Amino acid sequence: MSRAFVKEDVDVPEPSGRRRSASGLPPGALNLMTPDGAERLRARLLELKSAQSLHDDIDHLERVLGAMTIVPSQPSPEAVVFGARVTLMNSAGDSASYRIVGVDETSLDPTYVSWVSAKGRILLGAMPGQRLRLDDGSTLWWTVVKVEEGR
Repeated sequence: MSRAFVKEDVDVPEPSGRRRSASGLPPGALNLMTPDGAERLRARLLELKSAQSLHDDIDHLERVLGAMTIVPSQPSPEAVVFGARVTLMNSAGDSASYRIVGVDETSLDPTYVSWVSAKGRILLGAMPGQRLRLDDGSTLWWTVVKVEEGR
């Protein structure tokens, strides 16, 4: 083999020591959360502590809450923003409603969608009347019917 293709002088990079957050987000990424999501997770932490639940569950929730960045609600948003609720209707006449939330809030309600998920990224910035194709395996187009403050 020719010596031209051997990388003798290239050092393998050292691991940075930075680890993913408790939420699974990459190092340095903000852990966004809605105010009501933060409140519900704090209440869950109090429940776990009073029930003397597994220490690992309490530690995980404390790390999540300690690293969160709360994003205040925007009253009457014109486009889909973090924390907003969006109502869609597809070409078959079916409707769906989603709220864009932080990664740690998605388990709080079945209509919650993480802002970093494929569906969340498609919905963010959408405006009423806009047609979208969701990443749900369907070939149907969805139209944004309404965007409102999330609740």
